[in-house]
Amino acid sequence: MISTVVKSLFIGAISLPALIQANWQLAWHDEFDGTQIDKSKWNYDIGGDGWGNQELEYYTDRGDNSYVKDGFLHIQAKKENYGGRQYTSARMKTQGKFSQKFGKFEARAKLPKGQGVWPAFWLLGDNISQVGWPACGEIDILEVIGKQPTVAHGSLHANGFDTTNGYNHAQGFADDYHIYGVEWHSGKLSFYVDGNTYFSVDKSASHGDWPFDRNNFFIILNLAIGGNWPGNPDGNTHFPSQFIIDYVRVYKYQQGHAEVEDEVEALEFLQ
Repeated sequence: MISTVVKSLFIGAISLPALIQANWQLAWHDEFDGTQIDKSKWNYDIGGDGWGNQELEYYTDRGDNSYVKDGFLHIQAKKENYGGRQYTSARMKTQGKFSQKFGKFEARAKLPKGQGVWPAFWLLGDNISQVGWPACGEIDILEVIGKQPTVAHGSLHANGFDTTNGYNHAQGFADDYHIYGVEWHSGKLSFYVDGNTYFSVDKSASHGDWPFDRNNFFIILNLAIGGNWPGNPDGNTHFPSQFIIDYVRVYKYQQGHAEVEDEVEALEFLQ
């Protein structure tokens, strides 16, 4: 049956990407269409200990730092004294509520701009409480730092293994919404912006551990201020600063996806 379907697509001149897309099934999502953050989907990291990066903010679960309005999630960093820190923000996560291994994770978002701001959409292995970081694995789907406003970074981190690359967009990412995502297969991850794949990593390229085939991963959305990588805000950094998310969607493969891929490879070989 699969062979017949694939061959008919070749005959009908329907593109193979359409076939692959048809094999994604929505597994989890948040469209932020309500009047408040859905606590059945999200919880918070709270605190201001620098988070291993010398960050300057104190993360809270207050409505001042994260809220839903007009179908969008707003993560808002403010310049204010709180908990011994000079800034506040939010770091939301699905830990204990949703996690998945493999599939497609994506978000549509508009990013803040300015020196020292650091929005991120990323994943951590859900065994982090048992093995710690970086043994749990980290998949950074999106990171942009204010001093490099035209580059969206994708990265992987694990024991003995770190790799990163960037997608360049001359207009930057602060004036419009863009879709940031990763397609995660066994042994391979591919990062994309607006459907354009800019970075792929194979397990064979790893010079250390590869936890990305072992564990489910949960989602994190946060807006950090300052830190070792972005540097600190300066006099031109505007506050409040907002990371605005239209949606987060997670897909999994429908049954038979692997067989479809095998059949496609065989047919391409015969062309």
